[in-house]
Amino acid sequence: MSLYDEQYLKIVSDILDHGYFDNNRTGIPTYKLPHQIMQFDLEKEFPILTTKKVAFKTAVKEILWIMKDQSNDVRKLQEQNCHVWDEWMMEDGTIGTAYGWVVKEYHQMDDLIHSLKTNPQDRRMMINLWQIPHLKTGALAPCVFLSMWDVTDGHLNLMLVQRSGDMGLGVPFNTTQYAVLARMLAQVTGLKPGLMTHVINNAHIYENHVEAMKEQLARKDEAYPAPELWLNPDIKDFYDFTAKDVKLIGYKHHDKISMEVAV
Repeated sequence: MSLYDEQYLKIVSDILDHGYFDNNRTGIPTYKLPHQIMQFDLEKEFPILTTKKVAFKTAVKEILWIMKDQSNDVRKLQEQNCHVWDEWMMEDGTIGTAYGWVVKEYHQMDDLIHSLKTNPQDRRMMINLWQIPHLKTGALAPCVFLSMWDVTDGHLNLMLVQRSGDMGLGVPFNTTQYAVLARMLAQVTGLKPGLMTHVINNAHIYENHVEAMKEQLARKDEAYPAPELWLNPDIKDFYDFTAKDVKLIGYKHHDKISMEVAV
């Protein structure tokens, strides 16, 4: 079993057994637990679920759209057959002042890469998508809003902070795509992959996802080992990465489990 399956399914099981049930902004009640944490050594294992199929390429396209393209234009994703933002697309075809727009507005990726290369012991290396002046003009307040970066003994470590974590749909995407991002940044800055710690303030399961999550839990004893992540070794500049430069080797998984997104 992959370490990600083990840690993720433990949180799912705990939520179903002990979660607090209440309503929320979407109108679909959830079972929730606060302050859930998963941790992985990216040098040893790549975190992606095997107890269901995760749309890996879609997750990669989204993180590149946010961090490399620094875009808010949903149509640019649709051109790549990626539809994860369709439900939040505004009349102008964008998601407003959110996600990639915030990265670009404050030069956050450029500053992070510069610090990793020139001042790796800087304790202020982060990308913060929670920019209060721009929240109301964005289509959705960021769920994964903060990534904090650390270099210790030549290893690049990432702490990922998520205010709201949809365990059925969002969290598997988020962990995997930020693990890809961490590996990319390690490659272009001459560092080794290090720890990734994923902190979820509100980890929840929507009421209409419960049966699907139980189905996934039933596959626990038939989980597969984690695959390997391959990045094009010729890429030395982060902004040269494309989805074609990222592959999984040996990704064995169970079937996809369909769930409806809560808007």
